[in-house]
Amino acid sequence: MKKIFSGLALATALATASFANAADVKPTVILVHGAFADSSSWNGVIKILEKDGYPVIAAANPLRGVASDAQFVASIVKSVKTPVVLVGHSYGGPVISEAAYGNQNVKSLVYVAAFAPEAGETAAELSGRFPGGTLASALAAPVDLADGGKDLYIQQDKFHDQFAADVPAADARLMAAGQRPVTVAALNEAATEPGWKTIPSWFVYGDADKNIPPKALAFMAERAHSKQTVVVKGGSHVVMISNPKAVATLIEKAAR
Repeated sequence: MKKIFSGLALATALATASFANAADVKPTVILVHGAFADSSSWNGVIKILEKDGYPVIAAANPLRGVASDAQFVASIVKSVKTPVVLVGHSYGGPVISEAAYGNQNVKSLVYVAAFAPEAGETAAELSGRFPGGTLASALAAPVDLADGGKDLYIQQDKFHDQFAADVPAADARLMAAGQRPVTVAALNEAATEPGWKTIPSWFVYGDADKNIPPKALAFMAERAHSKQTVVVKGGSHVVMISNPKAVATLIEKAAR
């Protein structure tokens, strides 16, 4: 009898320890960049999150189409065994919205100067619905693709002012040269299942964003019943680069 009780005590202790360890596991933060950027745009945010003990994955968003890009990100989400905080910048917003749908381990969504479309809406339409966006006039002539599609880039001499006005000019020049193109089709592809309708969401954006009008961002944050919306004064479209602390702090709130 004594051995039985000793065994039960050991099993209880192990179960309690396991539960405590599970409770201590921090969510994995998956960062999804948008158009005209790449995964390195998250470097400042990654440094802060990792310092604070969060596992981080910066996904290389293909920028080919909302549905296919979302499937790519969803495959990464499914490979992670912890809860996930999905973070999207700009066009990455529709991608995380769709990638999160049906993935039970996604605990929260964070939109960083990002689109949060309703089903049937497109990034292009949402941008044009409110005044203030000047992206169209900064785009270079589309690049024709072998499959009949077209890629879009921002003109390098306009990149700093249009995309990253609050980033040092030397850094913006490097970003302009290394920008990743997005297809015309991706910006005009309608969203289907908006994850923000069922998953808690947080928003952060700059009030000097020229790619997505701040009024559009405010509208989407309010519609999604944002848990907290942070507006960075003077912030450009790349607030995660110019203000990594503000963005990382909000992500950590969404992770709790």
